[in-house]
Formats: sequence, structure tokens, C-alpha cells
Amino acid sequence: MSQPNSQFPSRTGTPLHFRDVVDHVMRTHKHEKDSEAHMLLREAAGHKPKSLLPQTVNPDEETVPGIVHPGSTGVIYCSDRAMANGFSYSSSHEWANLGQGAPETGPLPNGPERPQHVDIPIDALEYAPTTGVKDLREAVAKLYNETYRQGKESQYTYENVCIVPGGRTGLSRVASVIGDVYCSYQVPDYTAYDQVLSAFRRLIPVPTALQEENQYHLDIQQVKKDIKSQGLAVIIASNPRNPTGQVIQGAELEELVGISRKSSTTLVLDEFYSWYIYPEDEKELGKSISSAAYIEDVNKDSVIIIDGLTKNWRLPGWRVCWVVGPKNLITALSQSGSFLDGGANHPLQLAAIPLLDPAHVQQEKLALQTHFKMKRDHVLHRLDQLGLHVQIPPSSTFYVWLNLEGLPTPLNNGLTFFEELLKEKTIVIPGIFFDINPSHRRNLFESPCHHFVRLSFGPPLEALDKGIDAMERILRRVRKEGTKNFGHSYKKSLDGFADGGHSV
Repeated sequence: MSQPNSQFPSRTGTPLHFRDVVDHVMRTHKHEKDSEAHMLLREAAGHKPKSLLPQTVNPDEETVPGIVHPGSTGVIYCSDRAMANGFSYSSSHEWANLGQGAPETGPLPNGPERPQHVDIPIDALEYAPTTGVKDLREAVAKLYNETYRQGKESQYTYENVCIVPGGRTGLSRVASVIGDVYCSYQVPDYTAYDQVLSAFRRLIPVPTALQEENQYHLDIQQVKKDIKSQGLAVIIASNPRNPTGQVIQGAELEELVGISRKSSTTLVLDEFYSWYIYPEDEKELGKSISSAAYIEDVNKDSVIIIDGLTKNWRLPGWRVCWVVGPKNLITALSQSGSFLDGGANHPLQLAAIPLLDPAHVQQEKLALQTHFKMKRDHVLHRLDQLGLHVQIPPSSTFYVWLNLEGLPTPLNNGLTFFEELLKEKTIVIPGIFFDINPSHRRNLFESPCHHFVRLSFGPPLEALDKGIDAMERILRRVRKEGTKNFGHSYKKSLDGFADGGHSV
């Protein structure tokens, strides 16, 4: 939570203390219909609340008989709203995009050279197997064995690896081969889980809300109880966790893997941020985490790992990722890939092989952790100077989970704060998109993620400063003018504003 002693002026100029602000919010903003930013979201295709009662027909959703809009992920919705405010990829340098979950892709100090060309042998013009190129599968298995499984009797082989065209595709392949089971997930977590749990309806979602006062810690003992009392067959989670920047590691991660083994529960871990670890002791830099270190038998332990070049290697445009797990899982994923996506890019799979050499990986890892730790500390310092104190700073990933409750209404919710930043050419992601809520039934003001935004410190330092400068301008206006000019006048498109709005 933001610092409780922060003061912001009311509309009359009289200072409001934090408790007064909260009381004012409760009196004036209790529901989505009171907020222009929230109504804009609900008007977007796929984002209307769903229930057993008939809904008003939305022409954008009912254009083709039998089609149901799934609702966009947070990044897609936020990108669409940014474009309505003038953002374009051809002029993206004019904006500070702290929303998209992508790391900077250029060279880093002391890092290896970035790949800038790809040789394409003639046979790479053909389709690749749906499980991926064998040499790349072997390189992935070797990297996991050398990094996490030295001295262990059970070792990964290429038969434990399936190459997929992106992390979402890996999740979709896994979800498509899971039967009618209860699937546990946590709130907040990665936005795409919402769509996966909605699209693959054999998965029955069972949520667990992680608590801010407990530093968004996954309670291992509660997991054990839930497996017994609710019959959980699958647990899905990101680790390190997007968006809160927390991580399960060491003995605790070992215990979580052990639970999967002892209870016959499948553990699906999204480990895309496994290199983004920021130890206090610089001697610990260069280490990464994975559940692979605690698996006893790679073909019997029901642990599924999803990772790839996207985050750690900082190559999001390559769309080369992998799923690691028991052999019989890989066979099933090959079959699902034949009808879901057809397999990953053949030439880039070949180009990825030398990038998985352990010596190359270690150089990449050290450079990445040193650089991103510096950026994290810089962002936290600047936010603190603005009075936006981050109570639970990230120990991993490249995200800051920022609580806005200390700001005056209406800026104290993520969706309105996001819309105001669009006017300043800055993009963040409202916290509600990390409230994995497949039915979309909840009044968004009641979401545990409602008062948050996720800031990415993935972009280069100059973009981070540009975005924080925009936040500073907003807070300066609040102190000078009050809040009468905030919370309204949002563009629906480049040509117009929301009903009743006007240009500001």
C-alpha cells in the first residue's frame, strides 16, 4: 500500500488524508457504472459480464452466429486503447510503453552479441515436426541437465522436450490434453490463464486469492488442504510470478514439487522469468531457478515446465519456446500440435541451437541480471520520490505491482490511472487483467486487483524515465488543480470521445 501519510488536495484545495480519501471513494465510486474508464472496458467485445440471465445483445460480439468473443488479454486491450489515443508502432518511440511484457532486445553491457541474421538451409524450408527439431530438443534437455540436474540419476532427453511457437501455444497445447478436472490457479497471475481456462472448458477453474499482507506468497500448506478437500488434479502458476515479481525457490519449491509427486496432482509451471532473479548478494548473480532441480524421475513426476527464448534470451519475436515433461506428455502434445498450431518456425529453431550452449547462457544470464537489477532499483527509487512507495518490491521478473490506493479518487484504481496515462503517451496494464476471472461476473470495483497497475521495467532506461515523468506530471496536476479534470473525456477512437466527454 502507498505510504499512509501521503496527502493530496481535494477539489477545494484542502488536504485529504489517506483515510478521508478512502471514505470519499466508498461514497462516490461503488460500481463500474460510475466510472467512464470501466464502462469503456465493458463495451469492448468479449468483456461484458456473463451470467445465467439473458444479456443485452452487443453487435460487436454477435456478428457471426455461434461465435463467442473470449475477451482480449490485458496487453491487447491496452494496446487497442493506446491506438485510440494516437499510439502506433511506427511512432512508438514517442510513447513510453511500460505495459507490454517484453524485455529490451538490444545488446547489454558484458553480454554476448545479439543474433542479427539467420542462415536457412534448403531443408529448413519444409515444415518442422510438431514436437520440434530434434537437435534443438536435445540442446534444451542438455541445458536443463547441466544447469539443474547434475549428479541425478534421472536425466532429460529430447523425448522430454516439445518445441512450441510461443508460451501461449505451449499453455494451449497442455490445456487441450487435460481431461475434465479441477484446475487450481492463483489471483493475481498471468493474464492469458483467464483465456485458457475459458476456452478449454473441460478445465474447471478453482481460484485462490493471494494476499498482499502475506506478500502474495503461495501457502504450501493450504495447497495440500485444497488438493484433499477440493480434489484438485492440476495446479497452474507462473514462477517467478507475473505480475507481483515474487518467486518460490529453494526448499519451498522442492516441497511444491514433492506435493505433486505424493498427491498425483499435475503441476504446470510457467518459468519464463527464471533468469530474472535479483539476489541482495552480488556473488549470487548468475543463478536461475527451475522446478527441474527437484524432480526425482523425469518420466514419472507429473511436473510440466514451460519456458523459451522470449524473456530470458530476450528474443520475443522468434516465437521459439518449449514444454518439458514426461515422455508420454510430449507424445500427447505432438498430437495436439498437429491441429492447434502446426509447429514452430523451422529456420529459427535451427538458429536457436547455439544460443542454448551453457557457456553462452551463463554470459547472457549474468549480463541480464546485472542490468535489470539496476533498472529495477532505478524505477523503485523514482516511484518512491513521487510518493508511490512499492510496499512489496519485486525480487524477480521485470514487473512492479503498484498499489494506487493512496491516490485520491478516481486515480486510485488501475483502469482510470491507465486511461489518464494514455493522455500522457504512457502505457501501463490495469491490475484487473491479472484477476483471472473466467466468467467475468465480478463487479470490477470488488476485484482484489482493482487498485493496482503493473509497470514493466523491461524497456530501455530512457523509456522508463519517460513513463515515470508522465506519472509525475499527473500527480503535479492533482496537487495543483484537484481531481475535477480526471476520470472522464476518454477517446473511444481516434475520431471521437466517449459519450459526454470533451477534449482536454
